[in-house]
Amino acid sequence: MSAPVLAEDGTEVQPPRPRWGIGSRSVVIATGLWITFLAAHLLLAGRWWVWLIVETMPPITLVVVPLTLLVCARFARPVRRRAGAALVAALLAGAPFAGLAPAAAFGDNGSGPRTGTLKVFSWNTDYWHMTDDVTAFYAYLRAQHADVYLLQEYLHWDDGPVRIDDLTRLRAAFPGYRIAVAGELVTMSRIPLVGQRLLPASDTDWRGSRVLRTDVRYGSTVMSLYNVHLAVPVNLDLSPLTKKFYRYTHDEYRRRQTELTALRADLARNPLPRLVAGDRSLSLSIGAFSLAAVSGMLVIFLPDGAVVRELLMAGVLVRVLPVTAAATAAIASRALCLGTEILLTAVLLGNAAVVRKRRAPANQGA
Repeated sequence: MSAPVLAEDGTEVQPPRPRWGIGSRSVVIATGLWITFLAAHLLLAGRWWVWLIVETMPPITLVVVPLTLLVCARFARPVRRRAGAALVAALLAGAPFAGLAPAAAFGDNGSGPRTGTLKVFSWNTDYWHMTDDVTAFYAYLRAQHADVYLLQEYLHWDDGPVRIDDLTRLRAAFPGYRIAVAGELVTMSRIPLVGQRLLPASDTDWRGSRVLRTDVRYGSTVMSLYNVHLAVPVNLDLSPLTKKFYRYTHDEYRRRQTELTALRADLARNPLPRLVAGDRSLSLSIGAFSLAAVSGMLVIFLPDGAVVRELLMAGVLVRVLPVTAAATAAIASRALCLGTEILLTAVLLGNAAVVRKRRAPANQGA
């Protein structure tokens, strides 16, 4: 233990506290902003229609951001422990909502279903075989060799839903399967179907309910399978600069809440083993924003002027999105980057001003 430092009058001189540098301040500010966002996300997700737009971010963001900040916090010595503890708490709070399923990824390393297991195949067919070769479409379905098929979008589209009747071909392609059809939902099972019901619909559209429940008997067990296709929360074909975009988001939020409320209520009072599968209508949004993030990283070293970055990003996105939506995503990316740059510059300038103010008395004394 080192001896205390004494002043000329004999009083003990306290060692100066280490000052926070720009890096430490940046870590603290970024951690505070992230925790604030995470708290808002946990409170507002599924409860406020505007937050549907925020929910289109890739779920893995809830893990990547705190992990990145944890790496940065290692170099911010004065706040390393406190910032690290806060970020670990944020990581643990956000991980369950990040879409990670380690048990599903590593729980079964076998080459296929074990004896006595039930194989269920769920697929949004993207308007059945409207744009696909019919023979290849049915060959792909048969190749799954599933005990139960949960299929969505049993329809075509031409400026609106178009009814189709493909039951004859389905029965020929899957002899011995029981088939339940409700609007755009098809459930096929080669084990006995002992019951089916539609959950309450959110509107009076002919497509009807977005949830088809079928009860099947597997050995001595009766279980419930829920074939789900929820309403699309955000229409990327619409520009966020128009009222129609927000009106659509508000209306779809109401529809989704009706559908989810009915699903949760049925699950709560159903004593049977249950499986929920289908399309939650989030994959396109998440995929598009993930692709936007990747393309943004790829063009980070390109010249910032002459809209080179935006053109390249839009060129990548247009392969999975309409032109309008791709252009909107590129413009939104520019606005987000600009806002981040302005915020970061303001933080750094403010920090520099504080440092100069603290150093000024010392310089005057010298």
